[in-house]
Amino acid sequence: MSLLLPEDEAMKLPRMYRVRQKFARPVLTDIAGEIRKEFGKPEIAGKVKPGMRVAVGVGSRGIRNLPLIVKTTLEELEKLGAKPFIVSAMGSHGGGTEEGQRAVLESYGITEAAMGVPVVTKTEVVKLGETASGIEVFFDRTALEADLIVPINRVKLHTDFVSDIQSGLCKMLVIGLGNRKGCSAMHEAEFSCFGETIKEAARMILGQAPVGFGVAVLENAYDETSQVELVPAESLIEREVELVRQAKKNMPLLMIPKIDVLVVEAIGKDISGAGFDPNILGRSSILKEFVLEVPEIGKMVLLDVSEASHGNGIGLGLFDVVTEKVVRQLDFQAMYANAIAVKALEDCKIPLVARDEAEAVKVAVKCLRGCEKEKLRIVKIRSTLELEEILVSEALAEVVEREPRLELLGPEVE
Repeated sequence: MSLLLPEDEAMKLPRMYRVRQKFARPVLTDIAGEIRKEFGKPEIAGKVKPGMRVAVGVGSRGIRNLPLIVKTTLEELEKLGAKPFIVSAMGSHGGGTEEGQRAVLESYGITEAAMGVPVVTKTEVVKLGETASGIEVFFDRTALEADLIVPINRVKLHTDFVSDIQSGLCKMLVIGLGNRKGCSAMHEAEFSCFGETIKEAARMILGQAPVGFGVAVLENAYDETSQVELVPAESLIEREVELVRQAKKNMPLLMIPKIDVLVVEAIGKDISGAGFDPNILGRSSILKEFVLEVPEIGKMVLLDVSEASHGNGIGLGLFDVVTEKVVRQLDFQAMYANAIAVKALEDCKIPLVARDEAEAVKVAVKCLRGCEKEKLRIVKIRSTLELEEILVSEALAEVVEREPRLELLGPEVE
């Protein structure tokens, strides 16, 4: 049975056209070579002594070239005589369980067979202390018992707070290696001061845990590796502030300023911690300001959850309409564990559920007020990670022609 009246069901949706968005494209072509070069710096190589047990923290983000980055890091540690192993560093992701976090790592190709070292996903933590505001700081026991700790993470804008420190090495130390308990405790902090809380907790960890250095990864607007830098613990916080500024310049945008209906093919934890990047779409249950230029969007439609998200559909609650396919894929335990840990229940609420894409878009159009139904401004994207090529409806052709960073490629191939 249709959700719509017959005349609404019969509505013909506008033809869509392929459009290319053009961004700056700095690319690191020799990733392994760059990591080897970074290991040659005295302030890095001098941290590693023969026989050291080194815990290499790897998280749940969908970082491009992650297996290569991790494998090369492990090889360089071994060349220096260390005995590295991998620890999961993903907070409440993977349901916050040992089995779930191992499955997440495996989905990214981070396995004992591929990496040649043990992979430990135990979630036991040790309390290191409390911040000045009373926020408890926990840290992974396995990592704490190692001789050296090396976190690997992408540095980028965060989806839930604005600060000079956002998503990166500090957050991995505080939340990723805090496991589910530490993640939940840290999210007691107000998001208005979350960045400062992260820095305070990171200083505590750096003062008590044997963190040697971090492997910071930056990506360009095309989700390609643009920079890899090994950052000594002594300057980790200060350097990450500078790397966040660089990451902001690399962020992609959605260059259509006003959209009636935005269709998103997929969200997922491999795409963003919030399922999609609010800094790009301008929708969030937490963020009150956005550091990037965001479009004005009437309604949002979601079609799918990425396979690599393992059923964690957090973020779907910010959409207006989703398809039945989205709901069928949900792992409610994993999604709810994540939402509860970050105290964002709105992000896992179920929107109106439509049969398929066509019905979902028509429902969204039906619920718009004040738009010209004959000149619908519809945009479709794959995800907030893939914004080079988008689809726009015919009514947006003038917008595309006026924007030099946009190129009309032709009608959608059906």
